[in-house]
Amino acid sequence: MIVLDINKDIIGTQKEVHAEDGQWVSRRMLLKGDNMGFSFHETIIKANTKTHIHYQNHLEAVYCVAGNGKIEDLKTGKVHEIYDGVMYALNEHDDHNLYGGTEDMRLICVFNPPIKGTENHDENGVYPLED
Repeated sequence: MIVLDINKDIIGTQKEVHAEDGQWVSRRMLLKGDNMGFSFHETIIKANTKTHIHYQNHLEAVYCVAGNGKIEDLKTGKVHEIYDGVMYALNEHDDHNLYGGTEDMRLICVFNPPIKGTENHDENGVYPLED
């Protein structure tokens, strides 16, 4: 059994990863090494920011539990509002922009395959595939 307290076990440790440009912070609670078959994160998207993301090696499901923002599908140009209670899934490795809204957005995220834990987006918005 794995039991974690985000305030005691994640925040301020190597499991709290910050975007290089400061637009998000990812608190990585379950990782590849936990052998669950997925990774589980809390991500804070800062208000009034834009992040390009294109997970070519991972699928991701995201559930918003606080704040607001938008997701823009770069293939179709369609923009979806995100707010408390909205879930989106990047089931086709969707290339997208994620925008922080008028307040920080708190997201609960699941990745498959799981990430190792230290990943940050490369210049194309991709997390590398870890062996």
